Amino acid sequence: MGHLTDKELKILKPRAKLYKVADRDGMHAAVTPTGVISFRYHYRVNGRQETLTIGRYSAEAARKLTRAPDALEYGMEVSLAEARTLLARARRQVERGESPSKAKVEKRTASAEALTFGGWAEAYFKHKADPKSGAEKLADSTLAMRRSVYDRAIAGELSKLKLGEVTPQRLKRLCDEVKEKRGPAVAVHVREVVLLVFRHAQGSGLDVSNPAESIRTSTIATFEPRERALSPSEVRAVLAALDHVTAAPTLRSAVKFVLLTGVRKSEFIDATWKEIDFAAARWTIPAERMKAGKTHVVPLSDQALDILTAFRTMFGASRYLHPGRYDGDTPISNATLNRVIDTVVERIREDDPDFQSFGVHDLRRTFSTGLNRAKFDDRWIEMSLAHAPRNRIAAVYNVNRYLAERKIMLQCWADMLDAWVKGESAKELIADAKRRAAEVHDDELDDDL
Repeated sequence: MGHLTDKELKILKPRAKLYKVADRDGMHAAVTPTGVISFRYHYRVNGRQETLTIGRYSAEAARKLTRAPDALEYGMEVSLAEARTLLARARRQVERGESPSKAKVEKRTASAEALTFGGWAEAYFKHKADPKSGAEKLADSTLAMRRSVYDRAIAGELSKLKLGEVTPQRLKRLCDEVKEKRGPAVAVHVREVVLLVFRHAQGSGLDVSNPAESIRTSTIATFEPRERALSPSEVRAVLAALDHVTAAPTLRSAVKFVLLTGVRKSEFIDATWKEIDFAAARWTIPAERMKAGKTHVVPLSDQALDILTAFRTMFGASRYLHPGRYDGDTPISNATLNRVIDTVVERIREDDPDFQSFGVHDLRRTFSTGLNRAKFDDRWIEMSLAHAPRNRIAAVYNVNRYLAERKIMLQCWADMLDAWVKGESAKELIADAKRRAAEVHDDELDDDL
């Protein structure tokens, strides 16, 4: 009988430093500071002192029937009984003058070298999806995007090749073909996925060069920061994804509120309840908070008022429309909405890897572009964006003009967004809004002067 028992192994506790508990015949249990227990065997072969890690102790394996000797390999999770079976194998190898530790490495290397690129890709995806990989585990959305790129653009060309056959020239040719067929964004991701698969193989002990390191991303494509105005189909994708990301419901509503009103990010973040007039359905932003230094009035659509009602219910004790998470006396941080949008983009890329990222200011640009495409009056749109007229006299006179028309236009904009989410056309909504705006009576204009 050995010195150790399963009962003793189960109660071993980690300490500040690794410590060992002897078993028999040169084997001991090593307990790491993280609580991992592994069986190790000290021996001498050909005049050298060596150590073999027989396997990691598994309480689950201890509860199952002991596996047959042929099913056991060095390095796997084992019970105490199975570890002693492997110890006996190792002792026989030493008696023959063989190094069990060296044999273990050679077998692992031979097995690794036998894997194709496709095999290593599967190993990479499995590792990155495994919760036991700790910080190495990727977010589901990121992993899904990389898997999609692999399945659609890489597997057919590289999966059956040995790693050594994936040369820089072959990879660059593939990237160029993908760029021509699927676009530059996908081509760049092809290089990245190949880079990461090879790094995983290298990190697993394989001595192989990484072909992706010989190819600079700039030789495939470069991406300049650009202004984004979302198309109706992109708006539909964003608003649909917004309902399913993990952000707080109020933050998801905040992103939509910015899109509904077309305001700048800072104008929303620092907004206070004293600026909101629910009865008149208006939001009056004081001059000191406006870029142009002039008071700006935002007519509120029914959808925008619904969001504000929810905010008031949640954050009525705060002076801000949407306070910070931990302090009701401060607004949300400058980066919060962008983080929500980043998660939305990740969600969309699970189905559309080529979807381009965007920021909060692009929502304002989408607001402007959408209304211009609908051919609403330029003056109404410019006033809604709080752009100062070039004519200084007009700027003074028209500060709060076109409120009646802008109210109709912004309600139409909100209805347009709802229609797009449903996959419906907004043409009739736009035509009706233009007709009603053209019929604004003079008595309604008095309020604008």
